[in-house]
Amino acid sequence: MRMQTLLVIGATGTIGEPIARQLRADGYHVRLLVRDLAKARSQLGSDFEYIQGSVEDGDAVKQALSGCIGVHLSLQAGSSPEAIERVEHLGALRVVELATQAHVGHLTYVSGMFVGAETDSAVLDDQAKRRVEQALHHSGIPFTIFRPTYFMDNLPKHLQGKRAILLGKQPHLLHLVAASDFGRMVSRAFQEPEACNRTFFIQGPEALLLSEALREYCSLLAPQAQVTTLPLWFMDVVDTLFLGKQMRRTLQMMQVLQRTGEIGDPSEANRILGAPTTTLRVWCEQQRLHAAGQSDTAGSAETARSARLEDEA
Repeated sequence: MRMQTLLVIGATGTIGEPIARQLRADGYHVRLLVRDLAKARSQLGSDFEYIQGSVEDGDAVKQALSGCIGVHLSLQAGSSPEAIERVEHLGALRVVELATQAHVGHLTYVSGMFVGAETDSAVLDDQAKRRVEQALHHSGIPFTIFRPTYFMDNLPKHLQGKRAILLGKQPHLLHLVAASDFGRMVSRAFQEPEACNRTFFIQGPEALLLSEALREYCSLLAPQAQVTTLPLWFMDVVDTLFLGKQMRRTLQMMQVLQRTGEIGDPSEANRILGAPTTTLRVWCEQQRLHAAGQSDTAGSAETARSARLEDEA
């Protein structure tokens, strides 16, 4: 029996990679649309089919969609308003339009937790995502929209040398979710008819302050790091004067989180797709084991290389 083909756009990202791997593990033939072919193959390996291109290239998108029963879309274009407009807005709309023309059976889309809420205009990329959601609703293609909370997988990005930076006070509890759990839920959405034409809020199994999450992460994986809180107004000045507004997107999200906290009810997602189960401690242990495995693999490769050199000598 021939495997069904799913297209994943955004598979080299922090969230997209676990989704692509889960779909492959669940028996799909997974095709990836990637900008940098060599980099993607090095990162993801040989279990996938690769098409070189981007959502800005209609011909590449058409080629990638050919023969697919579904497509998963997870785009992140940085903090530049121009890049967000080009990739996350117009590029995503191009995928929706071409997937509809190709009669693709299901499109899943990673949106933002605050999209559609009163606060979405405060986050630049959420404006683009809202337009994509609207296009999906009018497209006629079966869709599933995901609005996830903060991912555990973003915690390493807080590390700056011997400091783990907490942006703002962040006084609200968050149900951080593991990208691996999210990948399982996305895969389930392609298998579960009840997931079609729905919007799901995704939240993890335990409530923590972001400061608590960072302290636990550091205690288990980065014991040399100390959690340091930097005011959002201060980081906004630093970003404007010294960083070329590279952090604008992150700072906007943190400003909204500090003001309103987490929103959305995950009960329908949990019922239909299965609730996330990975706690932060378990996730940290998984990361530790993964890092140890990579170290062992690198050590074995170096030992083999040294042995070959000795034989040649």
